[in-house]
Amino acid sequence: MHLLFAWRYFKAKKSTQAINVIAWTSMGAMVIGTAALILVLSVFNGFEGMVKSLYSSFYPSWKISPRTGKVLTLTDEQLRAITRLPGVTSLSRVIEEKALLQAGENQTMVQLKGVEDAYRKVSNVSSQLVNGRYSLGTMEQPQVVMGAGVADALGVYTDRNLVPLTVYLPKKTSTLQLDWTRDIKIGSLQTAGTFMIQQDFDNRYAIVPIEFMQASLGLAPGQCSAVEIASSSGANESALRTSLQKIMGEQCIVQDRYEQNQSLYAVMRTERWIVYAVLSLILVVAAFTMIGALTMLVLEKQKDISVLQALGADRGGILRIFLAEGLLLAAGGGALGMLLAATLAYLQIRFHLIPLQGGTFLIDYYPVALRATDFVLVGGTVFLIAIMASWLPAYNASRTPFNLRAE
Repeated sequence: MHLLFAWRYFKAKKSTQAINVIAWTSMGAMVIGTAALILVLSVFNGFEGMVKSLYSSFYPSWKISPRTGKVLTLTDEQLRAITRLPGVTSLSRVIEEKALLQAGENQTMVQLKGVEDAYRKVSNVSSQLVNGRYSLGTMEQPQVVMGAGVADALGVYTDRNLVPLTVYLPKKTSTLQLDWTRDIKIGSLQTAGTFMIQQDFDNRYAIVPIEFMQASLGLAPGQCSAVEIASSSGANESALRTSLQKIMGEQCIVQDRYEQNQSLYAVMRTERWIVYAVLSLILVVAAFTMIGALTMLVLEKQKDISVLQALGADRGGILRIFLAEGLLLAAGGGALGMLLAATLAYLQIRFHLIPLQGGTFLIDYYPVALRATDFVLVGGTVFLIAIMASWLPAYNASRTPFNLRAE
């Protein structure tokens, strides 16, 4: 009943044209605010999905590392136990250490990462090559697959470089001072390929066989820096974490892909909520125009309010009528805004209408991803703002004194 009265007031012709203008203006502001909020959140979704896909190309599903120190020792029994766990598809021991690579007069510091043959199943690096091939060679003739930034810094083309690179690696030592004649291992690496994933990886990492790293650092065959594990998409993450922790003990840390990049994901979430809060101000501005429209409507419907009071309507009923009127304005604007946002997002996904400027990105258009949760969030925000904006005019209407005198 209250909604019926609100609908009649909503579509009825007003005696003062200004009321119609303000009402349609408030609805238009709701349309723009709702559409802008959903579109910006959808762009954030697109960039977030793209960044996650890039990072997932390098980081494994799970990583086991020592809680203290830099060396992890695994037994064959532990490795076999991990490979038998449900959901585990592959694993590779890895050894990481900072090193200096030199090609002629060019030098650069890199994070040298020694991996096993199974690493191509743990990480997608082998599918991200832009030059050469994914080959790590043998212990006697080790090869290196490096990031595009590393290759540029060294000035080499990995698929046609005939001169081996010189690598300088610090040996394991208990002293703080290094003796270049005793504590630095000098080796040679032949280039094999170049990968391009993301600037953080491209400028830092070079991948070599794990046997080369063990020999250069003086580590035993069972020693490594970490174990990287690939799991199937349907694996029970909670059970897998518990099993891995039980096998490795409390001296090791078990991290999923999110925990390996926790700071990155935290920054993305914070930016998302900041943008949401700022763009919600557009809806708050629209609420002010709604307050004006409802206030003028209450003044126009003074006689109708008195008639309803004479027919037995209480203050709560009149309050709900004008609250419903405000919700109708907000619902109309919100629905049209969502429809507009969904249409524009589809056009961007389908035709890439808005390009990215600069030409330094992996894609040349703004990525967009629509999520149902964004529509629910924005719809709830519109509803809350509509209730707050409608409350004061509706409350004033419910306090209108009973008066049936002719106008």
